[in-house]
Amino acid sequence: MATASSGGEAARATADREIVISRVIGAPRELVFEAFTRVRHLSRWWGPEGFTTTTRSFEFRVGGEWDFVMHGPDGTDYQEWITWREIVPPERIAMLHGESRDDPNAFESVLAFEPAGDETRIVMRTVFPTKELRDEAVEKYHAIEGGEQTLGNLAAYVAELTRNDTGLNETTSNETTPKGAES
Repeated sequence: MATASSGGEAARATADREIVISRVIGAPRELVFEAFTRVRHLSRWWGPEGFTTTTRSFEFRVGGEWDFVMHGPDGTDYQEWITWREIVPPERIAMLHGESRDDPNAFESVLAFEPAGDETRIVMRTVFPTKELRDEAVEKYHAIEGGEQTLGNLAAYVAELTRNDTGLNETTSNETTPKGAES
């Protein structure tokens, strides 16, 4: 039996503006989700191969922001900014991502964390304001490869934590704002 989805029309309307990347990660979704929620984890895996991340400020809550710089392997710095629009632990995170708070080219991403037995399937759906911006992200910035590498880094990081039996749920005294980023 076929079922209809009320979101079908919307999905077709954005198809030429979106990128969808997914990966199965060998850890329960609560652990994978938490790797997105704390800057001490994000700084260890966020970004494509060869990139590092410096966080200026981080507040993981709806309306909170992550202000950071991605440092490319060629020495180029990329100013980045994310605001969290929806957080449903451990199922979903929606965010707006751009170069700054007032970036007219900011794009929307929704991360879905789906249980797959003892593993987690993460689906990252990104929608750009225009087809041209999506095409530029793919062609100039290699967004598909970069997204796949980022999820690969996440998988490797979570596997390392699991191997080392280092709990993701451990708390530290400085979870919200990284040291040196206080205003």
